[in-house]
Amino acid sequence: MSGRTVVLAGATGLVGQHLLKGLLADPGVAQVISLGRRPSALAHPRLQSLVVDFTALPALPPTDEVYLALGTTIKVAGSQAAFRAVDFDANLAVARAALAAGARRAGLVSAMGADARSAVFYSRVKGELEDTLATLPFNGLLIARPSMLEGDRSALGQPERPGERWASALGRWLGPLVPANYRPIPAAAVAAALRAGVPTVQGRQVLLSGALRRPR
Repeated sequence: MSGRTVVLAGATGLVGQHLLKGLLADPGVAQVISLGRRPSALAHPRLQSLVVDFTALPALPPTDEVYLALGTTIKVAGSQAAFRAVDFDANLAVARAALAAGARRAGLVSAMGADARSAVFYSRVKGELEDTLATLPFNGLLIARPSMLEGDRSALGQPERPGERWASALGRWLGPLVPANYRPIPAAAVAAALRAGVPTVQGRQVLLSGALRRPR
Protein backbone atom coordinates (compact mmCIF):
# COMPACT_ATOMS: atom_id res chain seq x y z
CA MET A 1 0.00 0.00 0.00
CA SER A 2 1.55 3.31 -1.13
CA GLY A 3 0.50 6.83 -0.23
CA ARG A 4 0.32 8.92 2.91
CA THR A 5 -1.10 7.76 6.22
CA VAL A 6 -2.80 10.57 8.12
CA VAL A 7 -4.26 10.96 11.60
CA LEU A 8 -7.40 13.05 12.04
CA ALA A 9 -8.82 14.14 15.39
CA GLY A 10 -12.28 15.70 15.37
CA ALA A 11 -13.82 14.04 12.30
CA THR A 12 -17.35 14.51 13.66
CA GLY A 13 -17.00 18.31 13.85
CA LEU A 14 -18.00 20.98 11.35
CA VAL A 15 -14.57 21.24 9.71
CA GLY A 16 -13.53 17.70 10.62
CA GLN A 17 -16.30 16.06 8.61
CA HIS A 18 -15.08 17.83 5.47
CA LEU A 19 -11.49 16.94 6.26
CA LEU A 20 -12.44 13.29 6.55
CA LYS A 21 -14.37 13.16 3.29
CA GLY A 22 -11.69 15.06 1.43
CA LEU A 23 -8.84 12.94 2.74
CA LEU A 24 -10.66 9.73 1.83
CA ALA A 25 -11.22 11.09 -1.68
CA ASP A 26 -7.54 12.00 -2.08
CA PRO A 27 -5.73 9.35 -4.19
CA GLY A 28 -2.50 10.28 -2.43
CA VAL A 29 -3.84 9.17 0.95
CA ALA A 30 -3.53 5.45 1.66
CA GLN A 31 -5.15 5.45 5.10
CA VAL A 32 -6.96 7.81 7.45
CA ILE A 33 -6.79 7.04 11.16
CA SER A 34 -9.69 8.86 12.80
CA LEU A 35 -9.54 9.41 16.56
CA GLY A 36 -12.70 10.17 18.49
CA ARG A 37 -14.72 9.55 21.61
CA ARG A 38 -17.26 7.67 19.53
CA PRO A 39 -16.93 5.61 16.34
CA SER A 40 -17.33 7.25 12.95
CA ALA A 41 -20.63 6.62 11.18
CA LEU A 42 -18.74 6.52 7.89
CA ALA A 43 -17.44 3.20 6.59
CA HIS A 44 -14.61 3.23 4.07
CA PRO A 45 -11.89 0.70 3.17
CA ARG A 46 -9.16 3.29 3.83
CA LEU A 47 -10.62 4.52 7.13
CA GLN A 48 -9.54 3.17 10.52
CA SER A 49 -11.79 4.63 13.20
CA LEU A 50 -10.41 4.40 16.73
CA VAL A 51 -12.43 5.18 19.85
CA VAL A 52 -9.95 6.69 22.29
CA ASP A 53 -9.54 8.41 25.62
CA PHE A 54 -7.65 11.60 24.78
CA THR A 55 -6.13 11.66 28.26
CA ALA A 56 -4.50 8.27 27.66
CA LEU A 57 -3.91 7.82 23.93
CA PRO A 58 -2.53 4.50 22.69
CA ALA A 59 0.54 4.33 20.47
CA LEU A 60 -0.51 5.19 16.94
CA PRO A 61 0.42 3.33 13.75
CA PRO A 62 3.19 4.88 11.62
CA THR A 63 1.86 8.08 10.10
CA ASP A 64 2.94 10.95 7.88
CA GLU A 65 0.78 13.89 8.95
CA VAL A 66 -1.86 14.88 11.48
CA TYR A 67 -4.94 17.10 11.33
CA LEU A 68 -6.20 18.63 14.59
CA ALA A 69 -9.86 19.64 14.46
CA LEU A 70 -11.04 19.02 18.02
CA GLY A 71 -13.03 21.87 19.47
CA THR A 72 -15.95 22.83 21.67
CA THR A 73 -17.40 25.89 23.42
CA ILE A 74 -17.41 26.79 27.08
CA LYS A 75 -21.21 26.54 27.04
CA VAL A 76 -21.15 22.98 25.69
CA ALA A 77 -18.12 21.92 27.76
CA GLY A 78 -19.61 23.32 30.95
CA SER A 79 -16.59 25.16 32.30
CA GLN A 80 -13.34 26.82 31.27
CA ALA A 81 -11.39 23.81 32.53
CA ALA A 82 -13.48 21.39 30.47
CA PHE A 83 -13.11 23.62 27.42
CA ARG A 84 -9.34 23.69 27.81
CA ALA A 85 -9.25 19.90 28.21
CA VAL A 86 -10.63 19.57 24.67
CA ASP A 87 -9.27 22.55 22.77
CA PHE A 88 -5.79 22.51 24.28
CA ASP A 89 -5.02 19.24 26.05
CA ALA A 90 -6.65 16.79 23.64
CA ASN A 91 -5.28 18.45 20.50
CA LEU A 92 -1.80 18.60 21.99
CA ALA A 93 -1.96 14.96 23.08
CA VAL A 94 -2.87 13.88 19.54
CA ALA A 95 -0.07 16.00 18.08
CA ARG A 96 2.49 14.42 20.38
CA ALA A 97 1.21 10.90 19.71
CA ALA A 98 1.33 11.48 15.95
CA LEU A 99 4.83 12.92 16.21
CA ALA A 100 5.93 9.82 18.10
CA ALA A 101 4.41 7.74 15.28
CA GLY A 102 6.51 9.52 12.67
CA ALA A 103 4.33 12.44 11.56
CA ARG A 104 6.34 15.32 10.16
CA ARG A 105 3.58 17.77 9.31
CA ALA A 106 0.49 19.01 11.14
CA GLY A 107 -2.59 21.06 10.39
CA LEU A 108 -4.64 22.86 13.05
CA VAL A 109 -8.12 24.35 13.01
CA SER A 110 -7.64 27.38 15.26
CA ALA A 111 -9.72 30.58 15.33
CA MET A 112 -9.59 34.20 14.33
CA GLY A 113 -8.06 36.25 17.12
CA ALA A 114 -6.02 33.40 18.60
CA ASP A 115 -3.38 34.99 20.84
CA ALA A 116 -1.68 33.55 23.90
CA ARG A 117 -1.65 37.06 25.43
CA SER A 118 -5.34 37.74 24.85
CA ALA A 119 -7.55 38.83 27.72
CA VAL A 120 -10.31 36.67 26.20
CA PHE A 121 -10.10 33.12 27.56
CA TYR A 122 -11.21 31.44 24.32
CA SER A 123 -8.70 33.32 22.19
CA ARG A 124 -5.95 32.83 24.77
CA VAL A 125 -6.34 29.04 24.82
CA LYS A 126 -6.32 28.93 21.02
CA GLY A 127 -3.15 31.01 20.95
CA GLU A 128 -1.45 28.94 23.64
CA LEU A 129 -2.13 25.79 21.62
CA GLU A 130 -0.67 27.36 18.46
CA ASP A 131 2.47 28.41 20.31
CA THR A 132 2.91 25.05 22.02
CA LEU A 133 2.50 23.12 18.78
CA ALA A 134 5.14 25.36 17.21
CA THR A 135 7.67 24.11 19.77
CA LEU A 136 7.21 20.50 18.65
CA PRO A 137 9.70 19.19 16.06
CA PHE A 138 7.35 19.01 13.08
CA ASN A 139 8.87 19.92 9.74
CA GLY A 140 5.77 21.96 9.02
CA LEU A 141 2.75 23.31 10.91
CA LEU A 142 -0.17 24.89 9.05
CA ILE A 143 -2.58 26.89 11.21
CA ALA A 144 -6.01 27.89 9.91
CA ARG A 145 -7.64 30.83 11.67
CA PRO A 146 -11.17 31.00 10.27
CA SER A 147 -13.74 33.61 11.22
CA MET A 148 -17.28 32.46 12.01
CA LEU A 149 -17.94 29.10 10.35
CA GLU A 150 -20.82 28.35 8.01
CA GLY A 151 -22.24 24.85 8.02
CA ASP A 152 -25.09 22.68 9.25
CA ARG A 153 -24.34 21.85 12.87
CA SER A 154 -27.81 20.35 13.41
CA ALA A 155 -27.01 17.61 10.89
CA LEU A 156 -24.07 16.66 13.12
CA GLY A 157 -26.17 16.61 16.27
CA GLN A 158 -24.44 19.77 17.53
CA PRO A 159 -26.19 22.76 19.08
CA GLU A 160 -26.47 25.81 16.87
CA ARG A 161 -24.10 28.66 17.73
CA PRO A 162 -26.04 31.95 17.63
CA GLY A 163 -22.90 33.95 16.83
CA GLU A 164 -22.36 31.94 13.65
CA ARG A 165 -26.00 32.40 12.61
CA TRP A 166 -25.90 36.17 13.10
CA ALA A 167 -22.52 36.52 11.41
CA SER A 168 -23.75 34.56 8.41
CA ALA A 169 -26.85 36.76 8.09
CA LEU A 170 -24.78 39.93 8.45
CA GLY A 171 -22.32 38.69 5.85
CA ARG A 172 -25.12 38.15 3.34
CA TRP A 173 -26.46 41.66 3.92
CA LEU A 174 -23.16 43.53 3.83
CA GLY A 175 -21.27 41.26 1.43
CA PRO A 176 -18.01 42.80 0.16
CA LEU A 177 -18.23 45.68 2.63
CA VAL A 178 -16.99 43.26 5.31
CA PRO A 179 -13.19 42.68 5.17
CA ALA A 180 -12.34 39.20 3.87
CA ASN A 181 -10.81 38.06 7.16
CA TYR A 182 -14.06 38.81 9.03
CA ARG A 183 -16.64 37.35 6.66
CA PRO A 184 -18.25 34.03 7.65
CA ILE A 185 -16.49 31.17 5.88
CA PRO A 186 -17.80 27.74 4.84
CA ALA A 187 -16.30 24.94 6.93
CA ALA A 188 -15.60 23.09 3.67
CA ALA A 189 -13.27 25.90 2.54
CA VAL A 190 -11.25 25.65 5.75
CA ALA A 191 -10.89 21.90 5.30
CA ALA A 192 -9.88 22.28 1.65
CA ALA A 193 -7.16 24.80 2.51
CA LEU A 194 -5.69 22.51 5.16
CA ARG A 195 -5.76 19.46 2.89
CA ALA A 196 -4.02 21.40 0.14
CA GLY A 197 -1.38 22.96 2.35
CA VAL A 198 -0.40 20.45 5.02
CA PRO A 199 1.38 17.88 2.78
CA THR A 200 4.03 20.42 1.73
CA VAL A 201 4.09 23.03 4.50
CA GLN A 202 7.47 24.02 5.86
CA GLY A 203 7.91 25.78 9.17
CA ARG A 204 5.01 27.53 10.85
CA GLN A 205 2.45 29.07 8.50
CA VAL A 206 -0.78 30.85 9.48
CA LEU A 207 -3.70 31.23 7.07
CA LEU A 208 -6.22 33.90 8.01
CA SER A 209 -9.82 33.60 6.91
CA GLY A 210 -9.38 35.64 3.73
CA ALA A 211 -6.57 33.36 2.55
CA LEU A 212 -8.59 30.27 3.42
CA ARG A 213 -11.20 31.34 0.87
CA ARG A 214 -8.83 31.24 -2.09
CA PRO A 215 -9.31 28.34 -4.51
CA ARG A 216 -7.01 25.39 -3.88
